[in-house]
Amino acid sequence: MATLYDELNDKLKDFIRAQHMFFISTAPLSQSGMVNCSPKGLDTLRILDNRTLAYLDLTGSGVETIAHLRENGRFVLMFCSFTNKPLILRLHGKGEVFESRDPEFGELYPLFPDMRGARAIIKLNVHRVADSCGWGVPQYEFVGNRDTYPRFAAALSDDELRDAQKKSNLKSLDALPALTEPSV
Repeated sequence: MATLYDELNDKLKDFIRAQHMFFISTAPLSQSGMVNCSPKGLDTLRILDNRTLAYLDLTGSGVETIAHLRENGRFVLMFCSFTNKPLILRLHGKGEVFESRDPEFGELYPLFPDMRGARAIIKLNVHRVADSCGWGVPQYEFVGNRDTYPRFAAALSDDELRDAQKKSNLKSLDALPALTEPSV
């Protein structure tokens, strides 16, 4: 049975900080549009207060989350415990996208590690906090973060990184607008 919380408490914040990965899901307004679920990691998530989180969004092969948030703002963020104590935590709310040219990006960016290829900061305003048992989630052992993304971003020149964003980050799979301007 799920437990609903008014906001994130210290115990839930500690649980979030202990996770090496989280998932963000979004959907367009169109019923024929594609629902998206993206795994995230690499120390890119920060808790700003009891109802607000933010994560550093890195250049990738798609841009669904940004496009959907720009269209309607809806998201669900999910954390799963893969350790011996099962738990799932879901946060629902409205998200905002800040690109490098936005003042909010400059205010939030110092909270994160300096990562080449950051294309946006996603700020998540949480309206619903609920946990559930997680009894069906398997146990896994965390081995370490992959170095694939940092090596990918480091191998590209600024122009090549902007070209990669122009190619796959300006519109979603459903042709919704996403990034407004490539950045490095």
